[in-house]
Amino acid sequence: ASTHKEKMAQQARLLKKPAMPQLLLVPVLLSKAMWSTRCVMLLTASIFSLWVLADGVEAFAPPARDPISRRHHTAHTLNLFNFVGGGGSAGAGGASSVPKSPAARDSQAIGSIKAALASPKNPSFRLVEVEFPVLAAQNKLGDGSLRSAKEAEAANLQFALKLAKSISIPFVGPKVYVVASSAASNSFAASVAKKAGGSATVISLKDGLPGFDATDIVIFLTPSTSADYRTAESIATSGTVGGVIIVNGYAKDAKSVRQEATMAYYYKPLTYNSQVAGYLVREYPSQWTAVDAVTNSALGAFTDEEILVRKTNTPDLRTSVKLVQKSFDERAIEARRRG
Repeated sequence: ASTHKEKMAQQARLLKKPAMPQLLLVPVLLSKAMWSTRCVMLLTASIFSLWVLADGVEAFAPPARDPISRRHHTAHTLNLFNFVGGGGSAGAGGASSVPKSPAARDSQAIGSIKAALASPKNPSFRLVEVEFPVLAAQNKLGDGSLRSAKEAEAANLQFALKLAKSISIPFVGPKVYVVASSAASNSFAASVAKKAGGSATVISLKDGLPGFDATDIVIFLTPSTSADYRTAESIATSGTVGGVIIVNGYAKDAKSVRQEATMAYYYKPLTYNSQVAGYLVREYPSQWTAVDAVTNSALGAFTDEEILVRKTNTPDLRTSVKLVQKSFDERAIEARRRG
């Protein structure tokens, strides 16, 4: 009987005490569970961060039907494409600077365009404009020759395609359209499409417009007719695109571009006594700045309200020209006094 009791007690002890191989598996199982939990936590945190950056689920929702909600959706979605940044080196309220080379000019212009797309002067009028001489030889722009016109055409196209590549990220977006003027020939539109490759979709206003998505960017390449400008304005106010960019509009008049548009970049040499004596420069969101060509010093800075011709997006050059002339004359007087 005692032997039977001893056997029963030994079996009870074995049931209470796990075997050594099983005990060794416990930390392994715990480690796997902790690692799985950590992965889940990291994945959850990453998803939440993206959700916050996109300003919640609203940024991922389909565009609303009413214009106000659609524009609100567009503004949030644009931030996902990293348009924030760029613009004038001095920031809002500061002075703009003169570019030292064509490459620097393009960099300034593209940075200013991105700043204007991210935060336009009027969020309900997403029309952005840039205006600058594309050829280094200023006299070629107005000599009327076919050769100079072709050179300017090629330079404008080169800038537009550089802009498109800087805006659109491959496989991510946004989609960029380059619009040829309704006055452009079919051969020119075909040439633009060939050079654009996959960086942009080229369309001609002669063929009509496609359906746009809320994040699409539409670049109007040197519009030259009133119909071109009205079409650009209509798209910009439709609430169906991320932004419209006019690159070096041609044959502009007081009614071509409304004052609600944003002049993202403006660069114009100012002549006096048959030579370049200064510049008027604007890098959005910095102020318009009159600059002396010799000293490179700022002679005056202006807001949109102070410099734009009433009801237009075109600057009044008279004040800037006077400042440049005064600086030029004062320097000449001082040189004669010393000389």
